Amino acid sequence: MSVLSAAALLRLVLLAVPMDAAPPACEAGTRHLELTEDTPGEALAVCIHPGLPTHFLFDAELGRVELPGRERFQVMAGETGFALVPTGALTPGERVQLGFTFQDGADPKGVRFLLVVHPSEAARLVKVTRQPRSLESNRQGEQQARAEARQCQEDKARLAEECGGQRGVLGLLAQGLLGESGIASKDITRSVISRPGNTLESMDARSYRSDTTRVAGGHEVVRLLVTQQLQNNGSTPWTPGGAVLVGPKGEEWKVLGVWTEESIAPGKKRSVGVEVEVPREAARGTFTLKWWGREAGRASEHFDGVTFP
Repeated sequence: MSVLSAAALLRLVLLAVPMDAAPPACEAGTRHLELTEDTPGEALAVCIHPGLPTHFLFDAELGRVELPGRERFQVMAGETGFALVPTGALTPGERVQLGFTFQDGADPKGVRFLLVVHPSEAARLVKVTRQPRSLESNRQGEQQARAEARQCQEDKARLAEECGGQRGVLGLLAQGLLGESGIASKDITRSVISRPGNTLESMDARSYRSDTTRVAGGHEVVRLLVTQQLQNNGSTPWTPGGAVLVGPKGEEWKVLGVWTEESIAPGKKRSVGVEVEVPREAARGTFTLKWWGREAGRASEHFDGVTFP
């Protein structure tokens, strides 16, 4: 383990490039859908993710449920509710139709959804009504929208602070991203394993850790970086689209940035990197780095054995 000034330069490179072009943002909280006779017939897109439950609640008793490939889901159905948990048989970018009809036969007689397999997120609750929402329900939705807007403003302010102002090591100090111990690095080339079925192979890997002076949610936070040299063993180019870092207990940490955005041609190698911020106590153990590409229909690429200094 060593403390390297080169790691600080790497950090600056990550800050200098644009944020990754991840899949469209999902509404991970509660979604409300009011059905009327004039409601468009197009299917409403709902993000799902293997292992994460998505619940649908209705204000009327359900009749028929149409879910092609039902064997790829764990399903729990009730009179006015339906819950599903996708299995690992589904791949990011895949789309599955889901349709409901209501027993009473009143208009609208049913509703259709388009389940979109997202690499890291899922809508947790979708409430469907065929009558106007109550004042209290509207208030709750307004409060949720305000909270989400505040979070977006905080994220925007954080990114503006990190990408502007002081540069170099002074910039890291000014942002509270460099603790007294500096930035530690670790060669993890031998421990990182490309899973069977990957089209990408990890040829070289290094991890970095910076103990920050920041506190979030009552916890001290650290910045973690992983860089890899990936070789594309497939027959088509692969372009980094996003990534998540999966912890020892299965918890997923979304990355703050992806470097680089250039494609890796078949048979070629290219260096890539990701950065994530986690509570100090969550930085221990062995992680899995899960990449996905921008190309539709491509499976995620998994690399086990990631550890940090």
